[in-house]
Formats: sequence, structure tokens, C-alpha cells
Amino acid sequence: MTKSIRGLALSALMGTTMLASTAYADCGIAAGNVSIIGNDFPAIHTVVDAASACGAANVTVKANLTADHQKLNAPGMTASPAEYSAAIVASSSIVPLMSAGLIRPLDELIAAHGADIPAGQLITIDGKVMAVAFMANAQHLFYRKDLLDAAGITAPATYEAVLAAAQTLRDGGMATPFCSTYMAGWNLAQEFVNAYLGMGGEFFAAGSAEPAINNATGIAALEMIKSLTAYASPDYLTFDSNVATAEYEAGNCALMTLWGSRAGALMDGVDSAAGVAENTVAAAMPSAGGNSIPATTLWWDGWTVASNVSEEDAVATFLALKAGTAPSILNADTMGQAVWLMDGYAPTAQSAGVSASIAGGARPYPMEPYMGAMHTALGANIADFLTDKEDAAQTLADIEATYITAAKEGGFLN
Repeated sequence: MTKSIRGLALSALMGTTMLASTAYADCGIAAGNVSIIGNDFPAIHTVVDAASACGAANVTVKANLTADHQKLNAPGMTASPAEYSAAIVASSSIVPLMSAGLIRPLDELIAAHGADIPAGQLITIDGKVMAVAFMANAQHLFYRKDLLDAAGITAPATYEAVLAAAQTLRDGGMATPFCSTYMAGWNLAQEFVNAYLGMGGEFFAAGSAEPAINNATGIAALEMIKSLTAYASPDYLTFDSNVATAEYEAGNCALMTLWGSRAGALMDGVDSAAGVAENTVAAAMPSAGGNSIPATTLWWDGWTVASNVSEEDAVATFLALKAGTAPSILNADTMGQAVWLMDGYAPTAQSAGVSASIAGGARPYPMEPYMGAMHTALGANIADFLTDKEDAAQTLADIEATYITAAKEGGFLN
């Protein structure tokens, strides 16, 4: 991949603060149908709302924003014509769509309609532009400064310090001081990815698709994840981003690891218990296992155009999403929703956690085409370890076996 998420994000953090003063009144679309699928969080709503403003007599724009987007985008883009003319994707979710030929290279559309899109936002894979990135993202630590101060706790910079802080808070009467996104499946797998890479692990043998997780680092990552569950809700395996956010906003936990893209809503005071929003600090993800880098992964989010749509709909989709991710979307209300990659972005208190994680050297999410199979294998097996059905060694063996089966079916291993 030509553009790295770290390079994109650093460019955004060093960007200018001049904002565009007018919204897109005319998107330049003669006719066409635009149908967007993507995740459900405020920054993407901002993008889709701006793209939807391109609707006109001969232009329809609709969207399906859902936490289940990764289950729906490929089936919806396989038909001809595709149900969705665009998918909003992240570092990991672009690979399956690209491998299946469901998204088209954007080079011709950029040449005809997108010469003004900054080169730093173009995600180039194997020599072709496959997506336009509009934001950087990472999971990081949120904490209640008032509660930590009252307990004499210094903001934790390591997971060992997080555990010590959680114990102190529990000793002081807080039943579940820690929240995270441990929902069995994709979310839980991502927790392992963060911990394992943060501890210096590598998922594959160099230059191959052979798995390389069945080792002491893999065991340490599993054990760290499990140690945190002792301070979480008994229902932690049901916690995705929406549930974790609600739990934190209710004042039920004081330490939480969550996506930076949730910071704007988390810190705006809406739907929060008294004292929560104004005392919330977004900080770098803690380091783990004696390593110095934040134990998280850096991501980009961007938009793509489906292969199985007419040229008219492809042009309409490109122009609508170009408008949806133009600098004109940045204002006092939207600036804190994300680490935006467009010109005009100015870092905010809400983006401080992503910014600090980037500055601390957090690693990008792996982009190998077989990482999807590894992520799925992780999500299918880790819960057995957390619930004491298997030990760490057996869990890693199961993950490895599940991955190898999928990698062989995918043609990545013989």
C-alpha cells in the first residue's frame, strides 16, 4: 500500500486550520443513483449527510449505516447491479472487497472528476487507487479525571497501571471500573490484535501466510486481556462500541478503551450522567508487556465505489462522496468527531487520544490479504479462554488451526 495510515494521520495532525466557508450547493451530478453502506458513528453520519445534500430531481442518495456493515457490504455489492454503489471501509475491510473484485479502481474517476482531492488521501494498492481516506482512527484510553484524582491515581500509561488503577477504584466502591469492546467475534479479536502488536508480536512468518501467533507473546496478550475482565461488567462479552459507550456515559466505569471516532459523542454531554463528559480525558492507549508503544492499531476510514454499477451511478457516487468528504464539512460541531484527513482539520481535545497514540508510535493494522482470516479465527476462539473453557496454549492452537483451514480455502496456504 503506497500510503500508510501513520503518514496520513501525521499529515492531518500537522494540517492548516483554515476552513472552507461554503457548503457544496452543486455537486456537479447530472443524474444517477447513490447508495452507501457504512458503519454507524457520528463522523460517518457527517460524511453521509453531506453526500446526501447532493440529491436532486435526477439524483437519489440513500445510505445504510449499521454496525453490521461488514456482514452486508459484500453480499450487497455482489449483485449486478449492486445494491450499494459505495462502501465506506477501513484498513481491514477494504481487502475482502478488493480481493473479490467488488470495488473498482478510482484512477479514471479521479482523473476526470477528482484532480483536487489531495494526493495524501488516496489509498494506492498494487499501483491503483482503491479508496479515498477521510479520517484516521484508533482505539485508545478514556478516563474520568475526577474519579482518578479523588482516588490519588495518576493517569495510567501502561496496562499494568490500568490494572492497579482499577483495583484502587474497586477498593473505593466502584464495582466495574473498566469498560471495553469485548463482544465475542470481531470486537474481541481486535482487542487481541491491539495487545499482540503492542507487545511486539507478528502475526505471520516473514514473507508468508504462515501463522506466527502460537508463542509466548500470544499467551501474554491473552492473559492481559483476561486480567482486565476481572474489573469489567459480567456481561463484557456483549459489549460493542455502543454498549461500552452507554455504560461509560452512565457513570458505571472510569477507565475505558474505545475508538477515537466515538470521542465527540462521548464528550459532548448528551445522554451522559452528571460529571461524566466534562471530566473525561482522551489519552494514548497504554503500552503493554514492557514495550513502550501504545498497544493499539492505527486505521484509516475511506470510501470506495462498487464495480457492479453503471458508469452514470459510479460518477454520481464518486462526486457525492467527494462532496461528503470535502473540507467544507469541517466546522465547530464536526471538528471533534474524528482525526479528519482533509485540509482544514485542527486537532481537538476529542482527538487527543488518537493523536497521542500516533505520536507514541502505535503500529498500523496489518494489511495482508489473509489478515481477515486471522481476525476471524481470533474472534471465534478467544472467548473460550476468557470463560475458562480452555487454557491459553490450547486457545492459540485452536486459533492457528482455524486460520490454517481458512487460509487453505482462500488459496493463501497449500
